[in-house]
Amino acid sequence: MSSLKEEELTNILPKDGPTVKEVKKYLEKYNDEFIVIKCGGSVLVDPKLFKIFIEDVAVLKKLGFNPIVIHGGGKRINNKLGELNIKSDFINGLRVTDKNTISIVEDVLIEFNKEIVNALKDQSCETRRITSKEYNIITVKPESDKLGFVGTPTHIKTNVLKEIIKVNEVPVVAPLGLDENNQTFNINADTVAGSVAKELKARRLMIISDVEGVLDSEKKLIPEINSKKANELIDQEVISGGMIPKIKNCLDVASNGVKAVVIIDGRKNHSLLFELLSDKGSGTLIRE
Repeated sequence: MSSLKEEELTNILPKDGPTVKEVKKYLEKYNDEFIVIKCGGSVLVDPKLFKIFIEDVAVLKKLGFNPIVIHGGGKRINNKLGELNIKSDFINGLRVTDKNTISIVEDVLIEFNKEIVNALKDQSCETRRITSKEYNIITVKPESDKLGFVGTPTHIKTNVLKEIIKVNEVPVVAPLGLDENNQTFNINADTVAGSVAKELKARRLMIISDVEGVLDSEKKLIPEINSKKANELIDQEVISGGMIPKIKNCLDVASNGVKAVVIIDGRKNHSLLFELLSDKGSGTLIRE
């Protein structure tokens, strides 16, 4: 981690983010480790939230972190398919993707990937696009026959990610992969982020969404949770619906070499910075 002077930190950090004093303390904790950041939900659609997210990633890079961004794009895909009067079916939260739909999904995600990369470059943050067409790093197998062109990662080319980081660029990864026949597959972005974090043995996997974190039976935020407690809450149906696969993915990642996984609320101002660089944290920390 680069040793930045107080004046430099003041210039880098947003005025309404963590204090210089806090940040100095936390900078010493992270030493050239990987921080995998998955962003989805309204954060990618709301221009104000998107702008804050981009600024926060650029700040982390300027502080000397090694962020790797994986983005979703479900809402944009819904909008595009809606415009074309194509109905989407979902099985266990995954979009059934036929031959016609996959080309639309691919186009939407590649275009969106370009927007994220350009937004980071506007913040003086050098980046590299990773899609099914450029620098593809994900080999997949089909998730199931019923889902069509929806894949599960079987291999991540971590050497490509490491080379990109070595030349001081932020990899921005679209949730797309190729099978052994070079056919494009759509992948759940949480699954991509989890696979990348596990392969890199990342220090943190940060999942930025439009939920506060994991809530208890009284709808209060749980700041930290382990697998035993999480499974109890699933059995009690306190954790339910689409949160179940999200939590199970987080627990899998936390038990495979990643020190901690955090679900944070991207609707809160600079939640990414507060989680990594302050005492109060943000969202729910998930450990093995």
